[in-house]
Amino acid sequence: MLLSGLAGARVVLECANGQELLDGLKETKVSIVLLDLEMPVMDGMETMRRLRIEHPTVKVIVLSTHDEEKFITHLMVLGANGYMLKSAEPDEIDLAIRSVAESGFYLSDEVNKVLLHGLVKKKQVSPTFNDIDPLSERELEVLRAICQEQTTAEIAARIFVSPRTVEFQRNNLLLKTGDRNIAGLVVYAMTKGIHTP
Repeated sequence: MLLSGLAGARVVLECANGQELLDGLKETKVSIVLLDLEMPVMDGMETMRRLRIEHPTVKVIVLSTHDEEKFITHLMVLGANGYMLKSAEPDEIDLAIRSVAESGFYLSDEVNKVLLHGLVKKKQVSPTFNDIDPLSERELEVLRAICQEQTTAEIAARIFVSPRTVEFQRNNLLLKTGDRNIAGLVVYAMTKGIHTP
């Protein structure tokens, strides 16, 4: 019901579990899958693995109640294009679908915070100052704010731009660095020695 009300989105397949989805994809073309984790017959993690093998071009947004780092990290490593909590507002789900359709990735602010907290806490990388890619001053500013676990709204207020502009800069960073998600950006910043002001 929620998806049917989103402009530009069309629901072409509904499935009760992962096996139904894989069977349905044999006959129905799908661009983006919203994937739950806890399902009977075949759960979301196994479904994610199979999707990447059998349907590598299909983009996947995980929509789950699980906000633990181990779930988020594991699904992103398996190849998910986005991860959202089921508590997300309709506007955010709309934004996630548009972002994944246009740029190939999306992580909510809540999910970003979980990933960033885990990385900063665990990852001990010796910084280097050589071979830093040509990022603009604004992109560096956004990257440092991301490393400080700031949300999109907080970054926007900090550098006096709109949240949409922050999303644009974040997408530019992902494209320039070749990373798939925010966790990758943090590792990139730490290895380049640019994660602190």
